[in-house]
Amino acid sequence: MIAYVNGTLAYKDPAYAIIDVNGVGYELRISLQTYAALPEIGGRCKLVTYLNIREDAHVLFGFSAEREKYLFLDLVGVSGIGPATALVMLSSLSHEEITRGIAEEDLRLIQSIKGIGLKTAQRVILELKDKMRKDTLVGATADPGSGPGMSVRGEALAALVTLGIPKATAEKSIDSIIKKEGSAITVEQLIKLALR
Repeated sequence: MIAYVNGTLAYKDPAYAIIDVNGVGYELRISLQTYAALPEIGGRCKLVTYLNIREDAHVLFGFSAEREKYLFLDLVGVSGIGPATALVMLSSLSHEEITRGIAEEDLRLIQSIKGIGLKTAQRVILELKDKMRKDTLVGATADPGSGPGMSVRGEALAALVTLGIPKATAEKSIDSIIKKEGSAITVEQLIKLALR
């Protein structure tokens, strides 16, 4: 898996960017949020990435911030939302607006995004509202050394899923540990306890 791409920005467009890394140009699909954060062409650029592998294509998605990547992954985890729709959502609203809209069950806000109908908006809110509420609460006590905008819970969850633990199982375990140990727990402690 490609974690990030760090190089010189060779081309940028509101839909994609090309980053030259030692003579190899990586084309990354991006949101308008990431586009706005890109430097001028020729400038140094680092984007965190997600590689989507399908039968007919390998598509690399780039994000200016870790929190945008993790929201993207949450969105594509919802039934009926693919990478293209998730990118449209991230282009239409900021990370904070989407997170707050889902946590507060603001159906009108989510439905205002192009391509999101009533049923899809309801499904997004139903499947992600608890997670967004927890991430918002735990994010306030995040370790200052953690990634930008990444909560302790989010980091631990990402690590456990990477280790092969099913997401639902990992979330349940993490939530019970946070409830028992308190929100001041570190990412390392949370992962160790969840692996027991």
